[in-house]
Amino acid sequence: MRRRRAVAVQHRFLTAAALATAALLLAGCTAAGQAGGSDSADGKDDSVKVGLVYSRTGLLAAYGKQYRDGFMAGLDHATKGTRKVAGHRIEVTEQDDAGDPGKAVSAAKNLIGKGYKVLAGTTDSGVALQMAPLAAQNKVLYVSGPAATDAVTGINAYTFRSGRQSYQDILTAGTMLGDAKGKKVTVLAQDSTFGQANVTAVEAVLGARGAEVGSVLAPPGATDLTPFARQVKSAGTDLVFVAWAGSTAPALWTALDQQGVLDAGKVVTGLAGTASYPVFGAAGSKVSFLAHYFPGAGGGNAVEQAMLDAVEKAGGTPDLFTPDGFTAAQMIVRAVEKGSATDTAAMAKALEGWTFDGVKGTTQVRAEDHALVQPMFVARLKGKGAGATPELVSTEPMDEVAPPVKPSAG
Repeated sequence: MRRRRAVAVQHRFLTAAALATAALLLAGCTAAGQAGGSDSADGKDDSVKVGLVYSRTGLLAAYGKQYRDGFMAGLDHATKGTRKVAGHRIEVTEQDDAGDPGKAVSAAKNLIGKGYKVLAGTTDSGVALQMAPLAAQNKVLYVSGPAATDAVTGINAYTFRSGRQSYQDILTAGTMLGDAKGKKVTVLAQDSTFGQANVTAVEAVLGARGAEVGSVLAPPGATDLTPFARQVKSAGTDLVFVAWAGSTAPALWTALDQQGVLDAGKVVTGLAGTASYPVFGAAGSKVSFLAHYFPGAGGGNAVEQAMLDAVEKAGGTPDLFTPDGFTAAQMIVRAVEKGSATDTAAMAKALEGWTFDGVKGTTQVRAEDHALVQPMFVARLKGKGAGATPELVSTEPMDEVAPPVKPSAG
């Protein structure tokens, strides 16, 4: 496994497409997965209580629903439909954090006070960074979800993650560059905290491999994006890395296409959820996408097919972050089955170093820092508008896009 230098990455590694999807607001749903009664003859409650704290409403509600649907499907899959493991029933209580760290911490404290030993969820990176210390302080197992901030990896002995992290995104983009030494990379972004953080990240990851990294930064309020597209074109770059947020995304991609940037060299950005595909318009077929997941990316392996079938049967639609929920359920069942129903240190120990068949393929919980080492994908869009669909170009092996080891802080 390769060892690479760590980098601080902006906690929301969302492209314009991702934020377009995040703008969807979904209605809240009621708590689910609650199991009443007792599994033991003496009336003692032997259940394992899991608190699912995620964005059921708010800006990231679309992602939250994907995660929740995947979690319930994964729980049924991992327990063969019984919701029981090692004689213990898994009880799930859902709490809405609405993307607010304060609400998440309040909900988590309430659950911990009621005896919950396991917390999962977290659609938002800012929430994850508040939840992780709480887990360590109270010695509860915490499995973070779609939150991509690299800072979650190695943060403490009780925190794990069920999704990818930003470093894996950037390394996937780097695979499209080939040998980086002497190559020129231009980051196109807005002159904001988000945009500047992406410049810093690309410099740290691809710059360390020998690439010359430059940037074109547009004012966040700019609506005429043609001048910035021209700057990128004149830079004569080998790879353009686009990190764009907001409603001007369609105008950006139109400008890049009209100025010939998409025909002059490799242009890469992140592939977000299904609802974001129309953002790219006619330019979509000319862009290379680094992808965490899209339905079918796993090649139809048995676990992926089980997730797809279960979510669709329940009336949901598999999407970008559905695997994160499914994987979290697999991890929790493993922690109870091979660790303990009550001893969270034993739960954590049972997860460390575990290699398993996941939705995306072979996946590993790295023992040193609890990173989730997993395959990543390169994709392209076929068609445009509402008819656009992703097509797999390549699968990047988990070791090739593994983040650098960051030993747990304890």
